[in-house]
Amino acid sequence: MNELEEIKNRLDIVDVISGYIKLDKAGTNYRACCPFHNEKTASLMVSPAKQIWHCFGCSKGGDIFEFVKEIEGIDFGDALKILANKAGVELKGYNKSNTNQERTERQKTGEVLEQAAKFFEYYLNNSKGGESAKEYLIKRGFDEELIKDWRVGYAPNSFEQLSKFLENRGYNKVYIEKAGLAFLKTNGNLCDRFRSRIIFPFVNINSEIIGFTGRILGKEENVAKYLNTPATLLYDKSKALFGIDKAKVEIRKEDKCILVEGNVDCIMAHKAGTKNVVAVSGTALTELHLKILKRYTSNLIFSFDMDSAGAKATERAIDLAREMGFNVSVLDLKEEKDPADVILKQGKEKWIGIVNSAEKIMDFYFRKAFLDKNIEKVDDKKKIIEELLPQIKKIDNSIEQSFFIQKLADELMVREEDIRKEFSKVRLERREGETETKKKKDTLSQKEKLERQFLKLYLIKKIDVKDFIYLFSEKYKTILEKLEKEEDSSRALEGMEDNNLLSEIFLGAETEREILEANEISVEEEIENCLINLKKIFEEKEKMDLSLRIKNEKNPLETEKLIEEYLSLLKKSYGKEN
Repeated sequence: MNELEEIKNRLDIVDVISGYIKLDKAGTNYRACCPFHNEKTASLMVSPAKQIWHCFGCSKGGDIFEFVKEIEGIDFGDALKILANKAGVELKGYNKSNTNQERTERQKTGEVLEQAAKFFEYYLNNSKGGESAKEYLIKRGFDEELIKDWRVGYAPNSFEQLSKFLENRGYNKVYIEKAGLAFLKTNGNLCDRFRSRIIFPFVNINSEIIGFTGRILGKEENVAKYLNTPATLLYDKSKALFGIDKAKVEIRKEDKCILVEGNVDCIMAHKAGTKNVVAVSGTALTELHLKILKRYTSNLIFSFDMDSAGAKATERAIDLAREMGFNVSVLDLKEEKDPADVILKQGKEKWIGIVNSAEKIMDFYFRKAFLDKNIEKVDDKKKIIEELLPQIKKIDNSIEQSFFIQKLADELMVREEDIRKEFSKVRLERREGETETKKKKDTLSQKEKLERQFLKLYLIKKIDVKDFIYLFSEKYKTILEKLEKEEDSSRALEGMEDNNLLSEIFLGAETEREILEANEISVEEEIENCLINLKKIFEEKEKMDLSLRIKNEKNPLETEKLIEEYLSLLKKSYGKEN
């Protein structure tokens, strides 16, 4: 048994996939909303029996390796490493005795970052600057256990200390720079990126360090308060969520996620007992962040800046989440600036109380719109309507829209039909890329769709294929021939490279069976319809090919033969139709 087979034998596909997204039982299979495209109706199916998955919305599918590759955005080698670690299988091709050249670039970058994290941890506990950093952390509510658990560190005030440390451990300048830890000067020497900063490691979903955030210690003019790792092979700020490795299980368990803006806010919220918290650090909330969170929940609670300075950015983030089908609520921190301040000054009970009182987004918008307004005044009524109607327009459920239109009319004491007239005038600006998923073109030809449909039907009821095998293209002909020879369908297709296609056919067959049975449709009738349509396509192609040959033929005698052949084909087709 090779290493791949050993990993597959030890890991169950349901356990692996449910580590990333929420799965619901659907008969003998499991169903989920696909994490690879936006959808509201679950179209991703997982088969425990066949250990495969397939999405009927975007057509992606395969085995556990394909899933991890897709969801992590990595190559096969890195997916293999992740799953081997989960399965407890030692990969001989990836052991420590291998040379640097044999290891992947991602692995090398990861190793450099891990060594850097140890360096930062050491200097927090063993340097004068580290003492000052620790004093600051303790004032912010940290303790030794919390510092250790989140691997908080300190970057000394040096231009080369980290670089020298890494070079002395055998890492070359190229990988130190590629990891985002330093940059090359004109003289060829490295200059450390993080200096005199408290360091918070960014960790991915598999608890591997991908980058760092550094907070300046003390007050320095013309120096950024926070500094993040630049874009690297491992770190992409548009999809990096601080704390996701620690929060993912709790998010799924609570079926909600609290979004905060800072690393310290996230850590202190976890300390206070709300462990379903993640932070967006160093960037605005993006579609990629939300796609990751959608794997675990459809309920988001925002604890973002709601004052005039940050309100616009927060509203954009909320709009994006609503577009992607999230149920959105917001926290009212009142006089405090952020969650860490609430917890530090008023205690964890106050914070938990605020979380439990999260306000649904439309209730928040209504309260905000009516604040400091006099509904007896026409101008104030107009301001409230202008503020709320665009928010109601963003709701994609017409019943919910009607509810809030009626609510607005009642609270303003005006006629509902007048509100509806104004509502019809509202036009929302389209966000760039909003309909990207909807615009994806169907790349399968009609013939290939029919060939795939036939294979699904064939798995439900096998029939003799020799009289019509000629109708299929080579790829599907090969699959049919293999299925015909082997009783065990799964074994028949072992070793085939197109995992995507296989998962669609196997899972599609089960779904097709359910549809046919529910609608009392005969599988034989569906097979016959499928073959009739394939035959039409085959004959049309024959006619087109003959037409082209007639057009290009120079020999009159040969042309006459081809015309006869074409007429014969036409007669054959018409005879069938009559």
